[in-house]
Amino acid sequence: MKKIITVFSFVFALQTIHAQDTAYISLEKLLEQVETNYPSIIQYQYNIQSIKAKADGAKSWMPPTFSTGIIRWPYNFSMLNEKNNPMNQAGIAFSLEQMIPNPSKLNVKKDYINSLAEIEKSKTEWTKNELRRETKILYYNRFVSEKKQQTLKESEEILQLLITTAEEKFSNNQSQLQTIYKAKARLAELKNMLLMLDGIIAESNIGLNILMMRDVNLPFKIDTNISPHNYSINIIDTSNVSNRSDIKAMSNYIQSMKLEQRLMKIGVRPDFGVRTEHMQMFGMPNQWSVMGMITIPIMPWSSKMYNSETKSIGFKIQSMEQEKLTMELMAKRMLSEKLAMLNYENAQYQNYIKNIIPAYENNLQANLLAYKENTGDFFVLLDAWEMLLMKKLEAYDKLFNILKLEAEYEFEKEIK
Repeated sequence: MKKIITVFSFVFALQTIHAQDTAYISLEKLLEQVETNYPSIIQYQYNIQSIKAKADGAKSWMPPTFSTGIIRWPYNFSMLNEKNNPMNQAGIAFSLEQMIPNPSKLNVKKDYINSLAEIEKSKTEWTKNELRRETKILYYNRFVSEKKQQTLKESEEILQLLITTAEEKFSNNQSQLQTIYKAKARLAELKNMLLMLDGIIAESNIGLNILMMRDVNLPFKIDTNISPHNYSINIIDTSNVSNRSDIKAMSNYIQSMKLEQRLMKIGVRPDFGVRTEHMQMFGMPNQWSVMGMITIPIMPWSSKMYNSETKSIGFKIQSMEQEKLTMELMAKRMLSEKLAMLNYENAQYQNYIKNIIPAYENNLQANLLAYKENTGDFFVLLDAWEMLLMKKLEAYDKLFNILKLEAEYEFEKEIK
């Protein structure tokens, strides 16, 4: 009895796993998994945590320095026993030194380190945007390929029926043998096209599973009712391209460089320190001392370094400002190009749906009716079937171009 229960439990578990593997995954759910689990996103999160941890210690002081040693030790060791000899100035010194950094330097240093985290945040968002584009294109590729498969299977059934009818008519000398062979060749070509689409779907599945951090061979179902967003009806707006994550990352990088430049400028400000000493003397009273210290970075041999670094960073900032301007111009150009291409692709797709495909369907129906009434030719009927199939596949190619362009448009505009 226990064995039977174990077997049933195992079978039920396998069915559950299989059901989970072939579960439906919408595009929104898939994008959510990619943005959460993909290693490069997690990598940026660790980088941000690393920078924040470093910023927490930005205002820390250097540890105090303790030192000890002998002072004024005579070469004639016998003098050490002469307590009242004024020449006996030997002793052991203990000193403690602490440098006190300039508070303004520490504040700017912390601001500079925190600015690096803002750069990483912007880079994280842009990486998510790139992953969204890749995910959408793979998802759309599988969607259109499955639609093509469905159309090919329907056309295969029609062609098989036509071949059967033609063979029956051939036995009655109402059909030509060479045309039947041509139809069978087209039928074999359909199987190759189906295999090619299987390969495309498998390739898309592998890419999507990798993006979701799953086994590459796990099957799943996708949305079968995807339609274009019709961005072509919207007016292009390029005024907010500076809010794009990659451009914001450049802006944050420029701001970070400005903080680094400021840090260099205030490098000429002095730091402070204090040093205290105790001297345990052998032949005279014990002694102590307290000294204050201050750095003098305004001296020519040290200030030159700060000035040259400040100047260098200034030129680098100007260079990055021009790079940012170039990025904005390219973003505006790409947005305008994608929208223009979407307009033309949408117009062609609508022409396929409303005019071209219905016309070829009517052509097929007319030739099919003529063939049934023995007034038509099987060669012409086969050509009508082939042209209709070709135009349907071309329409799906246009649909994929539209969906791909929309994904690229959403990438350029960073639409989530």
